[in-house]
Amino acid sequence: DIRELKIAMRALGFDVKKAEVREMVANLGKEEYGVVDYDEFVQLMSLKMATRDSRQEILKVFRLFDDDHTGRISFTNLKRVIEMVGENMNDDEIQEMLDEADRDGDGEINEEEFYRVMKHKGTNPLDISDSDSD
Repeated sequence: DIRELKIAMRALGFDVKKAEVREMVANLGKEEYGVVDYDEFVQLMSLKMATRDSRQEILKVFRLFDDDHTGRISFTNLKRVIEMVGENMNDDEIQEMLDEADRDGDGEINEEEFYRVMKHKGTNPLDISDSDSD
C-alpha cells in the first residue's frame, strides 16, 4: 500500500510525500490500497533514479543492498531486499536476476554492475541482455 511504498522509498533515500506516492501508484493503474509487486517497485524506482542520475545516489542504494559491507550484492543480500519489499520469488528466480546483472561472472553484483543496471533505460532494469552498448 502507499504507506509501505513511502517507507521503502524513504529507506532508499527519496524524500517523498504521500501525495507523490499516491500519484505514482495511480500511474500504475492501481487503486490507493493496491499491491505494488516487485517488478512494479523496480519500475517505479528506476523512474525515480532516472531523475536522480547522480552516481553517488545510486551507490547509496547499492549500500542498502550491501548490508554486510562486502562491496558486493550477494544472493543473500538480494533475497533480503526482495523479501523486505514483500515480493514472493523463489530462489531460482532470485538467482536468475543475480546472474543477469553479474557481468564478470563472480556470482555477485559489484558497484559497477549495479550502476549499469540502475542506469539502464528499459522497463525492467534487470533485463539487460548481453549488449554492452550503453
